[in-house]
Amino acid sequence: MIGDAFGYLLDGANWSGTGGMLAQLSQQLLLTVTALGLACVIGLPVALWLGHLGRGGFLAVNVSNVGRAVPTYAVLVLLSVGPLGAEEFGPFGRAGLATLIALVLFALPPIITNAYVGIREVDKDIVEASMGMGMRGREVFRRVELPLAMPVIVTGVRLALVQVWATATIAALVAGPGLGNVIVAGFFNGNYGKGLAGAIVVAVMALVLEGGAALAERWSDPVGRSKRSRKVTVSSQPDEVREATADQLVR
Repeated sequence: MIGDAFGYLLDGANWSGTGGMLAQLSQQLLLTVTALGLACVIGLPVALWLGHLGRGGFLAVNVSNVGRAVPTYAVLVLLSVGPLGAEEFGPFGRAGLATLIALVLFALPPIITNAYVGIREVDKDIVEASMGMGMRGREVFRRVELPLAMPVIVTGVRLALVQVWATATIAALVAGPGLGNVIVAGFFNGNYGKGLAGAIVVAVMALVLEGGAALAERWSDPVGRSKRSRKVTVSSQPDEVREATADQLVR
């Protein structure tokens, strides 16, 4: 079966055409990015503002718990049996709107929770010192709280990205778009190599997305970025200057 899977992947004919692997991959990427973007637009402003005010923790935690408790497939089926699953929705295909709504609801919990917690966990001494320097509420949020909370916020987006990408494959169960069509068609027709090939592509893309999001998370950390730039600056200097600079950093 593994040999059949790699044989299917290496056959260029399986990647071309409107129903080929490349088209299905593009549809699932578009679906994932769109759902993640909508979830960020909906969830981030509310969660960040509640975290800045120090209110709404109960709401943020319970939205996360409810979102994890409700099965995405159940939501998708309920949406697709009505008018949402009966027609084409632009580049997302049949049941595309139902799939998009279900994935947005699935992506909201980690985004809302991490954004709220990230703002609330900013050191209060730093916030008070900023206000003591004359900064107002919005300025403290924009210049202090948001940069320091950014790694936690990006972590929530990273979790939502990988989860949405993997979950988007179930859209094929209601005739939706994505690589799930390759997996379902392969196993339904007894072509297990084809089904495994689709699963391999989904897994590889999940690793690629996870790696890219991890790099973005590392770059978003202002403290870590400052430490790395300082190390590069010190290491690029002559030995005598480097030792003197190291002594100054220790002091």
